[in-house]
Amino acid sequence: MGEMADPIQLKDEGNKHFQAGEVDKAIECYTKATKLCKDKKVLAVIYRNRSACFLKKESYTNAASDASKAIDVDAADVKALFRRCQALEKLDKLDMAFKDVQRCSTIEPKNKTFLETLRRLGAEIQAKLKTTFSTDSRVQNMFDILLDEEMDKDKKEKAANNLVVLAREDAGAERIFQNNGVPLLLDMLETGKVEMVLAAIRTFAGMCTGHKARTMAIIHLVGIDKLCSIMAVDNEDIALATSDLFQCINDSLTGGDRRIYGKEEALVLDASKDLKSILMALLEMVASKKVSGHGRDQALNLLCRNVPRKDKKDHDHSKSLFTIDHGLKKILKVCGQIPDLPDQLPMTENTQLIASVLLDKLWDDLRCDPERDHYREVCDEYIKGKFDPNDMDRNIHAINALSGLLQGPFEVGNQLVGRQGIMEMMVALCGSEREVDQMVAVEALIHSSTKMSRASFIITNGVSLLKDIYKKTKNEKIKIRALVGLCKLGSAGGDDYSMRQFAEGSTEKLAKQCRKWLCNSAMDTKTRKWAIEGLAYLTQDADVKDDFVEDEPAMKAMFELAKVGTSKDKTILYAVACTLVNCTNSYEKKEIMPELVQLAKFSKQHVPEQHPKDKKDFIQKRVKRMLKAGVISALTVMVKADNLLLTDQTKEMLARVFLALADDAKDRGMICAHGGGKALIPLALEGSAIGKIRASHALAKIAAVSNPEIAFPGERIYEVVRPLVSLLHPERDGVQNYEALLSLTNLAGLNDKLRVKILKEKALPEIEQYMFEDHDHIRQAATECMCNLVTCKEVQDRYLEDGNDRLKLLVLMCAEDDEKLQRAAAGALAMLTAAQKKLCTKMTLVTLQWMEILQRLILHDQPQIQHRGLVIVYNILNSDDNELAKKLIESEILEILTVIGKAMDNPKRQLVIDVARTCLVKAMDLGLIKPFTTPS
Repeated sequence: MGEMADPIQLKDEGNKHFQAGEVDKAIECYTKATKLCKDKKVLAVIYRNRSACFLKKESYTNAASDASKAIDVDAADVKALFRRCQALEKLDKLDMAFKDVQRCSTIEPKNKTFLETLRRLGAEIQAKLKTTFSTDSRVQNMFDILLDEEMDKDKKEKAANNLVVLAREDAGAERIFQNNGVPLLLDMLETGKVEMVLAAIRTFAGMCTGHKARTMAIIHLVGIDKLCSIMAVDNEDIALATSDLFQCINDSLTGGDRRIYGKEEALVLDASKDLKSILMALLEMVASKKVSGHGRDQALNLLCRNVPRKDKKDHDHSKSLFTIDHGLKKILKVCGQIPDLPDQLPMTENTQLIASVLLDKLWDDLRCDPERDHYREVCDEYIKGKFDPNDMDRNIHAINALSGLLQGPFEVGNQLVGRQGIMEMMVALCGSEREVDQMVAVEALIHSSTKMSRASFIITNGVSLLKDIYKKTKNEKIKIRALVGLCKLGSAGGDDYSMRQFAEGSTEKLAKQCRKWLCNSAMDTKTRKWAIEGLAYLTQDADVKDDFVEDEPAMKAMFELAKVGTSKDKTILYAVACTLVNCTNSYEKKEIMPELVQLAKFSKQHVPEQHPKDKKDFIQKRVKRMLKAGVISALTVMVKADNLLLTDQTKEMLARVFLALADDAKDRGMICAHGGGKALIPLALEGSAIGKIRASHALAKIAAVSNPEIAFPGERIYEVVRPLVSLLHPERDGVQNYEALLSLTNLAGLNDKLRVKILKEKALPEIEQYMFEDHDHIRQAATECMCNLVTCKEVQDRYLEDGNDRLKLLVLMCAEDDEKLQRAAAGALAMLTAAQKKLCTKMTLVTLQWMEILQRLILHDQPQIQHRGLVIVYNILNSDDNELAKKLIESEILEILTVIGKAMDNPKRQLVIDVARTCLVKAMDLGLIKPFTTPS
């Protein structure tokens, strides 16, 4: 093709490709032909043909353009006119499409296609006009009410809310915009009335959704600074509504708009400048004193959502680099704020946590060491710049900013804590007389003692200080933080029984105090949250776990706080999840080889010891108590929390807990009854790789033994398939493979829609692979799953294909000693041979032992297996292969059929007897045997 220089030849070659369905190759030929062709008429034909290609590829702007070029040469070219009509209709330019088809019907008045298109487009245009006029009148009516100063307040608010609803429809949004709606909405903002401001902001959000051109126009008419000033107002609803508007603007400018603008896009719709201005404005809001706590939260939330890459495969992380250069110090300033001191930034309870989440997300988005070094340098420079021997307020600001880093990118914070003088400063602040110094220092110690080495340092230097603060202070907030610090240090040895940091019984006393505070409903939620933090550390000790689980009021109090935390103080989620993971022992535990233990003892190395109460029977008892206390309902509420603060790590821990709770098949019904099945689906679809695997495994355990329609009601049942199929991956372990196969078998037995869904998720090759598995249980489960899938045409076609051993494997499995495997294989073969008659013949060709295997099936002492074998015999007799039917009847099978058929009726074996009799009747119908007659 590359050597062709004749445009006619290239055109003909393009036609061949088009007829063969090779559209891209056809376009390539036609494009080359357009460059070489000098004849206008031939060129018009080439453009017309290429227009047809573009229509196939749904590239409607190019299709209309090529058709127009053909029409320029010949205005009566019906094919080109109709192709342009089709393209214009898809581009929603109905008036222009109508004119083209009108010309077509004038040239060929008897063409039914043209007449039908003309009628249809006419009706669509009328409907659109009707909608437009009705929308126009509704918009005008609302504007009249809102502009009328004497109008009743309730009517004005109703009209404003109706405007919001109308703006959610594209036609309504366009009419509001065209009818000079933006100035009116600005007037509504100026009223300062909460209801009017909310209605205006929500109307703008509807107008900006999915329409890039309109969004850019609104940004320029309203102004980014104006929107930021509205979000800065001290009203949670207004701040949230404005945040949603900014999100709609961002989505429309970064790909949420699917409209085709053609040449205009490059000229008018470059949104990069606007996006940069929005990012700069949000960064300014982060550290501005004029911004309310709610406004600051929403600015940080928007940065969390839109700055880091959503997909790490995307190489462009320029927004993160820009944010680090222009905003990292501002975020650290938020982390360093001390609410108890004067002249601080307005904040909510969640502001500093969101700032830590943003710091973590920015760190995770970096791609190389020089970028990470720069991030550390900025943090180091900021914190060092705040230290001042003569100004204690600046020192505690620096320590609090460090706490923010330790809660976010721990690696960065941990490195800074190791710098000379910082740990000493924390210990010194603990001994300060000012309560605020003590509080900041204790929190920083809590966050920095995650590493064992760091905890050892603090045990040496700070435990006595923390104990002193705990005993002497009368401030409950400091007391509980000091207690949590002691809890964290007491648990530094993890679950290693031999590495207890404190004396025997000390951790139990600390835990008892935590439980006491937890059950004290008179205390505020934030203070009680610290009690859960303490338990999150202490429950690594098995004695503490057992005591806590036996204290049902304390457990119930924690569950109630977890439910409240999803709407009020979301920081509770992580602490509750940690505590539950510890109590269920569902954390990652490396297997210790006995040989290595002996070697370690010989070389006098430390060997971790398991606590006697961390053995399986104790864990099972704890799980039962937790289920009784209502852990499932708490978990289901936690899963629904705001996705921004329900981190992947928290999701993973919740998934681990669910898996531990579902370990005993007897408990799975209770998990389903309290909504556990539903709650697991989002955990299995989103989160860390390990978290998704654990949640999928828990789903498999539930789906394997429960009625899936009850466990996953409605459409949710179809969402379960993908997580289950993911467990079939060869990298998953044998237990996960087995339980996934059992659950898929259960689902495949319900209906065709589910079977099709399983096939769409590409589970079939994996299931077939496991049918060849050496492990008996896995092979049996895979065969049972296949037995339920063979009613699908796609599966039957795979068995009809030549060049594979699928059918041979199934036939040979019918001769296995394992009765469950034999039953599943015989069932699959019975259904396949019933659905596809060709398989009856093919079955006899794949192995010479087929007759012997069939005899073995119909002589089996298990009625279910015998029944399946007899159905296969009937299918062969009914297969239209007379030679094969004759061969079957001439064998010993006739004698077996006769014996079974002559047997007395027996309720336990009636199904088998009836099928044998049906086979004999079929053989008589085919003339292979004659009815027995007695001589007269």
